[in-house]
Amino acid sequence: MATVLETITVPRASALHSPSLAPVACSSFSGALRSSVRFSEFSGLKIQRTRSSVSISSRSQIIPRGGRIVCDAQNTAVEVGAVNDKTWKSLVVESDVPVLVEFWAPWCGPCRMIHPVIDELAKEYAGKLIFYKLNTDESPSTATEFGIRSIPTVMIFKNGEKRDAVIGAVPKSTLTTCIEKFL
Repeated sequence: MATVLETITVPRASALHSPSLAPVACSSFSGALRSSVRFSEFSGLKIQRTRSSVSISSRSQIIPRGGRIVCDAQNTAVEVGAVNDKTWKSLVVESDVPVLVEFWAPWCGPCRMIHPVIDELAKEYAGKLIFYKLNTDESPSTATEFGIRSIPTVMIFKNGEKRDAVIGAVPKSTLTTCIEKFL
């Protein structure tokens, strides 16, 4: 399920007569100069093609009309298990293994930015650390118990006790440093 961020119209570099201006998205000023660029360095973004039907005399043609940039980053949240008010004690407090919990909400942009980082770390530290995500909108009492005032907040628990917290969408290296202290 992808969400449309916005449609961007950018002229091709050749149309601007400037080699320093490279195309970044899709489409141009005229149909003859239409181009498309892949977002190789932005893995959560893709171009979703759109088409429109045009009638020319008695014929009808489907002509590509550029595209929309869509973000799939929110789909990564399902790779790490969820914890809530009801499962908190059994999954986090009673765990024999250190637990990292990301406090987040679906409407939070920075939370969606950090989801892929949490997913990567979960794969890297599989077997050494358990990762969960807690939706603060669905589990307000646990979020209140730990004084969550800003999201995303990442907390590490060991033997059921809070050991460290990182607030905000921070780089992977910051979270890795925090994790390494407790392993």
